[in-house]
Amino acid sequence: MKIVSVVGARPEFIQSAPVSRALRKQHQELLVHTGQHYDYLMSQTFFDELGIPAPDYNLEVGSGSHAGQTAEILVRFEEVLLKEKPDCVIVRGDTNSTLAGALAASKLHIPTVHIEAGERSFDRRMPEEINRLVADRLASAFFCVSQTAVRHLAAEGITKNVYWVGDVMLDANLANRPLARQKSTVLSTLGLAPGSYGLVTVHRAANTDDPARLANIVTALSRVGETVIFPVHPRTRGALSRLNVRFGDNVRLIEPVGYFDMMVLEENARIIATDSGGVQREAYFMSKPCLTLRDETEWSETVEAGWNKLVGVDVATIVREWQTFTPPAEQPPIFGDGHAGEKIAEILGNLSLSITPLTR
Repeated sequence: MKIVSVVGARPEFIQSAPVSRALRKQHQELLVHTGQHYDYLMSQTFFDELGIPAPDYNLEVGSGSHAGQTAEILVRFEEVLLKEKPDCVIVRGDTNSTLAGALAASKLHIPTVHIEAGERSFDRRMPEEINRLVADRLASAFFCVSQTAVRHLAAEGITKNVYWVGDVMLDANLANRPLARQKSTVLSTLGLAPGSYGLVTVHRAANTDDPARLANIVTALSRVGETVIFPVHPRTRGALSRLNVRFGDNVRLIEPVGYFDMMVLEENARIIATDSGGVQREAYFMSKPCLTLRDETEWSETVEAGWNKLVGVDVATIVREWQTFTPPAEQPPIFGDGHAGEKIAEILGNLSLSITPLTR
């Protein structure tokens, strides 16, 4: 089977590594990097560290509005599909690359496979939610991270070719954690002792594009009474520069870090706060308490398990939960067994894919 796999943003780079390794044992895979994340620290460093095959195509789309970025990927990706004529297209998660990849494939009647299908925040103000919904309506096969995602799809009438395989990000995490410990020097570089700091990431448009929400996050982090390490996403850095607020001395802003450094920072943090879906899951993999700086999450299983708490951007709530939140002793294996990539490759090898009608 000839497969074109689409990647464009950090979580997709991480997800692609274990899937590509498994796929290439029995299929022909071409990797297309849309260029959605295009600077070294948000893109190339992940290819270098994870041993992801060099992209066969780099669309070099770069930044832009949601509409502009999606449209540019559509135009450039269509040219790749017309040239390569694959049997199917793999998209991942909920980015603009996901949406554009699914749209371009469907217009050319090429079956789409959605990895990380069925995730829902139930907030259509989030561009990621729209991307998930559209990708799932266009897909012909669905690989789900959790049983909750399977139920979400069933509630929408999607039951054919739906598989719970677990989370390929867990595959990558388990495979690379020993290597990260060996290669990363981030703790010594930053002068950090294990368990002596909190780790924060903020990049969602709902937070970065709303000055009041971002200001609340800045105020709360400055009041938690603990060292905070904050790798700053390029979008967030721009938003902070326009904001007339200052962090407290306890908050250390650093450049975005590579995958190995991020793993080590997560594994050694006392607590993690984030608006990232990927970091929420990585916190769970690392058995770290997580505060989600949003009012909802597509990863509700981590909340139900007691390891993740939605705190929004209320200053008092963030500070209180930062200082008191303690997860339970038990941690159910909601994201599978770390062999999702192998399961995806095996299922695809036995699956007859076609464009399916809207009514299932």
